[in-house]
Amino acid sequence: MTNFAAYMNHLYTLNTFKSRIGLSFLIMLALSSCQRETRPKDVLAPEELSKLMVDLYLAEARMSGQNIIVKDSALKIFTPFEEKLKLKHGIGDSVLRKSYQYYIGHPEQLEKIYDSVIDTLNLREQKERTKTSPK
Repeated sequence: MTNFAAYMNHLYTLNTFKSRIGLSFLIMLALSSCQRETRPKDVLAPEELSKLMVDLYLAEARMSGQNIIVKDSALKIFTPFEEKLKLKHGIGDSVLRKSYQYYIGHPEQLEKIYDSVIDTLNLREQKERTKTSPK
C-alpha cells in the first residue's frame, strides 16, 4: 500500500470513528430529552395548581361584583381572600412562587393547567345557569 493510500485509509477510519461518536452523542441526547423531567417537590402538582387557580378566579369574580374602583382598595380587600385560599390549600408564598416559575418554564404543562381551569369554570357557570333558569 502506498503512503497516500494508507493516509486515505487512516482518514476514512478516523472520519468513520468521528461520525460514530457524533451519532452516538445524538442518540444519547435524543434519549435523554425523551425522559420525563421530574417536578421538584416544592412545586404544586398540576391538579393542585389548577384547583387553586379556580378558587383565585372565583375570589376575583366576587370582588369585581363589589364595584371597587380604586386599585388600592381592591388589593386591600383581595389580600385576605388570597391568604384564606392559600391556607385552605396548605400553600405558602414560596411554594406558589416556585410553582408559577416552574410552569412558566414548562409552557405545555401550563397550557394544560389553564385548559383545566377554563373547563372547571365553564362547568360551574353551566351549573349556576341551570339552577337559576326558570322551569
